[in-house]
Amino acid sequence: MAGDAAGAGQDIDALKAAARKAARARRAAALAATPDAGPRLAARFIAAVEPAVGQVVSVFWPLAGEIDTLPLMTALSERGCQVALPAMQGAGLPLIFRCWQPGDSLVPAGFGTQEPAAEKALADPSLLAVPLLAFDRAGYRLGYGGGFYDRTLAQLRAAAPRRSVGIALAAQEVPAVPRGPHDERLDYIVTEAEAFAVTARKVETA
Repeated sequence: MAGDAAGAGQDIDALKAAARKAARARRAAALAATPDAGPRLAARFIAAVEPAVGQVVSVFWPLAGEIDTLPLMTALSERGCQVALPAMQGAGLPLIFRCWQPGDSLVPAGFGTQEPAAEKALADPSLLAVPLLAFDRAGYRLGYGGGFYDRTLAQLRAAAPRRSVGIALAAQEVPAVPRGPHDERLDYIVTEAEAFAVTARKVETA
């Protein structure tokens, strides 16, 4: 039985590795073809998810090749939300979140991203915008392989209800994401073209 479980895990890892390679190429082509995706996604996020004034909302500073999240961060701040960005604690550990506002300087972090400086206040987001390489209509995401968001969502959801929103280009959708037992399901998907709740399906379509 242990051997079967290990083999199944290896199969999932291989499927995910192949899916990531294909997803990166698909995302790069879509990003080049959709230069206004960031502002369009920001407007759709606000209209569909309706974050509350004063709500703590985590976003993420985009890596090279990811959709521009700065318009969303700015829109949330202007709406009166407290924006937070993830900060790494180390390999194998969940993320923490620190407050951010427009004009704040960031410091280099692992994997080529940036995060708020250590002196910025910690935050406890109830709404999380989550990065991904691919997503499906069941609400599952293909991440980068580090497991950071799956660990983080599991920990946060164990403490209190949270809403998680996958942020992506529409072209990053796939029929089914290969997934394992520790992959956390998203509550919403928002792209530049549509927004839908996983349980209620489409909320808004252009």
